Amino acid sequence: MKIGLYFGSFNPIHNGHLIIASHVVQETDLQQVWFVVSPQNPFKTNHSLLNEYHRLHLVKLAIEDEKTLKATDIEFRLPKPSYSVTTLQYLEEKYPEHEFAIIMGSDSLQNLDKWKNAEVIMSRYPVYVYKRAGFDIREDLPIRKTILNAPLLQISSTHIRKLIKEGKSIRYLVPDAVKEEIERNHYYK
Repeated sequence: MKIGLYFGSFNPIHNGHLIIASHVVQETDLQQVWFVVSPQNPFKTNHSLLNEYHRLHLVKLAIEDEKTLKATDIEFRLPKPSYSVTTLQYLEEKYPEHEFAIIMGSDSLQNLDKWKNAEVIMSRYPVYVYKRAGFDIREDLPIRKTILNAPLLQISSTHIRKLIKEGKSIRYLVPDAVKEEIERNHYYK
């Protein structure tokens, strides 16, 4: 099976993430999208990061009953910080029957060549890139890339966290089950 790996903090997951994942499954040759919840991203600080198990739970709530979308905690069991190359190699060993690809925004593509063992990633794994406002798609990287014409929504987890802190509604930005879980547990307050 061809699987797209959508790496991220998902802090929290929102409808923009879900629209991208759904678009990938419906419009490409990838048969599933796995949300790889990163416990610690080497490019981000941890100060506003919700516990990884809570974030994983929110992802699972968001994709409940979706057969082509899956949440994985694979990086929880790997050394921290989480490096995509380590995760990819681990997944290839654990699931030799699958082919893996990476899903990323054009913002992340900007620094792909700075990732740990980037040359391994760029030479071995196809990359599915969706456009993000303000970030052109780099053409100079030696990768097999597919450019996605996914719907663009200007939703960010940072903005959602800000709204929560300010006591404002996040309805329509996240799935209802995610909104209810965040409110019930007072996450991001």
